[in-house]
Amino acid sequence: MLQINGLTYRIAGKDILEKASLTIPTGHKVGLVGRNGAGKSTLFKLISGELDADDGDIYVPQTMRLGQVAQEAPDGPQSLLQTVLESHHEMQSLEKELENCQDAGRISEIHEQLDMLEAHSAESRAASILAGLGFDHETQKRPCNSFSGGWRMRVALACTLFIRPDILLLDEPTNYLDLEGVMWLENFVRAYPSTVIVISHDRDLLNKAVNHIAHLDQMSITLYTGSYDDFERLRREKMELQKAFLKKQEAQKAHLQKFVDRFRYKASKAKQAQSRIKMLEKMESITPIAEDQMQNFHFPDPGELALPIVNVDGVSVGYEADKAILKNLNMRIDMDDRIALLGQNGNGKSTYAKLISGRLDVMSGDIRQSTKLKIGYFAQHQTDELNPQNSAYDHLAELMKGEKESAIRARLGAFGFSSDKADTAVAKLSGGEKARLLFALISFDKPHLMIMDEPTNHLDMDSRQALMQAINEYQGAVILISHDPYLIESCADRLWLVDGGTIRNYDGDMADYRKFILSKNKPHKQSKPENKPVVKQVKNDLSSLSKEIEKAEQKVEELTAEIAKYDRALTNPKLYDGSDPKGQQALEQFTRQKADLENKLETAEENWMMLQEKLENG
Repeated sequence: MLQINGLTYRIAGKDILEKASLTIPTGHKVGLVGRNGAGKSTLFKLISGELDADDGDIYVPQTMRLGQVAQEAPDGPQSLLQTVLESHHEMQSLEKELENCQDAGRISEIHEQLDMLEAHSAESRAASILAGLGFDHETQKRPCNSFSGGWRMRVALACTLFIRPDILLLDEPTNYLDLEGVMWLENFVRAYPSTVIVISHDRDLLNKAVNHIAHLDQMSITLYTGSYDDFERLRREKMELQKAFLKKQEAQKAHLQKFVDRFRYKASKAKQAQSRIKMLEKMESITPIAEDQMQNFHFPDPGELALPIVNVDGVSVGYEADKAILKNLNMRIDMDDRIALLGQNGNGKSTYAKLISGRLDVMSGDIRQSTKLKIGYFAQHQTDELNPQNSAYDHLAELMKGEKESAIRARLGAFGFSSDKADTAVAKLSGGEKARLLFALISFDKPHLMIMDEPTNHLDMDSRQALMQAINEYQGAVILISHDPYLIESCADRLWLVDGGTIRNYDGDMADYRKFILSKNKPHKQSKPENKPVVKQVKNDLSSLSKEIEKAEQKVEELTAEIAKYDRALTNPKLYDGSDPKGQQALEQFTRQKADLENKLETAEENWMMLQEKLENG
């Protein structure tokens, strides 16, 4: 259990947290949310001991290990697999001691400790985690120092997940992941047997992987039961109730004050007036819940063009002669298209985006575009091309020469820039603010096609929601590359899979793609020696296989129903009353049993999918 009691922390005299309290029972999966600057990362540093509180305390049992991703990416000549294995210092130390130990009693103790750490399966677990984060079997053998910083941060995440701490702290873990990695991480966190606290703006992760939301707001923390969608609904209901109560209280105050003002100096009414003054003084002041300020996005209407606006015919493209990344591409893009590109990083999604935007020439084949076609291209690295000394106003004024200042500021206002932020140097803007400025710049010419390569990096929840709304209202075509499943599900109506050196339509939905990714990222199995061939009888009895599938499906349904019962039981507020030891025991028991059921469900789903594939493949 993690307990935070009356926590206060200040930076340069400014309160970040004030008497904040939070209790997280063992095994809970908690999403820590709040506006940028609310103090989420600061709270993590206080929990981990990197910072000292000004007041209050944080209690973590001594037997529990905290774990979080290292800020510096791992480096060195070791393979990725070896890097992850060596990150578990306790296991490494025990295995090293075992090599030279002569004491039979101590040898027995070491074996028991290694068994508790599941050392026998360490290599397969490490390989499975790396595979889920995008490193295939061959890539895992490569030296760690041969990868870029972004990929090595994935290895840092893999190291933390492999150690399996009792309290896992994850601060924006999806920042360096692609869509496939995010989907795998959602499943991993959901099935994790211990406590997880995750800071994230990824709505899907907070809906699918956690069962509680801790909302950091106005220097305090409030814990909500359920997913992020549940939190939004409950918070909205709480705001409406508080507004109604506040309105009623203000009316009551006004009524009392009116009596006081009228009769306080009349001798016959002095006692009644004094009584009402005391009532006013004792009346508890209700602080209204602060409404989150909605960020704005607006993409201008580009006007109509003849269809198709882009036609790709037999195209191959790459960066080096005779080394095509994508081959034999055939597709068309129309004005009303909302296309999301799926596929792991390195398969060619960004290559395709550069091809369509004119940043990369074709090797062979033909691309035909409307002569009036305008394309807006967003890629995160473009924020580095902004002049750090100039303000957002300066950047837009360059494009809007001759326009009045009011028109320029109005355009910036359409992307959430207040007067102060519009005049702030780019170097002092946050990552999300730079992204919004970039959207304002690339949409200025009213493009007919918007290509967005990871547009939600650094955007908070409100800005992501605003971007989603702007895309849906936009009258032009959109090509979307994103690790945010919620954005794709909300905006895209066509899915293209970039895989095997080409691009093809993906006929399923995001739920189908999630199953495909999770089944694909199973640990690599070593082939057995061929000196003892095993002869397998191929069964063609479809009836028997169908029965197996039916049983497997029934098992999944039974486990899902059992988990739902625990979900309902865990909403009982009596379980969270710290004064009742029995309630705490029941809470811990329910949490453990639910985690066990979730692990069984994962195994049952994999078995069901394997049988389905077997049936489909004949």
